[in-house]
Amino acid sequence: MADIRDDLRKFVLDNFLFGQLNGGFSDDVSFMESGIIDSTGVLELIGFLERRYEITCSHEDLIPENLDSIASLTQFVTRKLTERAFVGQE
Repeated sequence: MADIRDDLRKFVLDNFLFGQLNGGFSDDVSFMESGIIDSTGVLELIGFLERRYEITCSHEDLIPENLDSIASLTQFVTRKLTERAFVGQE
């Protein structure tokens, strides 16, 4: 899970903060409240998740509880990967 968290943090830093802050925000900081990611950025983030992790984000998945911090993103991606692996076993 640490690899996923590190990968997500790198994406956010590189694409939304352009390397600023040197990673200096906690995993629980809200992207929207802190201004790190706006609504357009959420679309970019979803595209990254779908390409990088080969997961599908449904309309029901697009809620702040899944996408608004490094911690919530890590849990969301881990859950989606687990679901995908479970379906692949059937």
